[in-house]
Amino acid sequence: MHELGITQNIVAIVAEHAKGAKVQRVSLEIGKLSAIMPDAIQFCFDIFTQGTVLEGAILEILEIPGLARCQQCGAEIYLDKPFGICNCGSVELHLISGEELKIKEIEIEELCV
Repeated sequence: MHELGITQNIVAIVAEHAKGAKVQRVSLEIGKLSAIMPDAIQFCFDIFTQGTVLEGAILEILEIPGLARCQQCGAEIYLDKPFGICNCGSVELHLISGEELKIKEIEIEELCV
């Protein structure tokens, strides 16, 4: 399960950017063609954040649909797997989106002193 290592890296990156501040929310973008299972990321996130500045943080995952452009006719088609066939019959597709893995936003607690 590669989501284990991916989640460890996400938690480490967010903790580093938080610079000791309590993290309230983390927003991720995960492409549907990335072979990353959002449910597994959520499960691992809850485990790896224990005892860190991310403990109790809300994890929001936005799944980005797969989108490709046909090299033959120029049409854009949605994909649910990393390959497909255009309506014109061509299999020469250029992926536009769907392979993302991004930390989109980090919300931290602001302390007033």
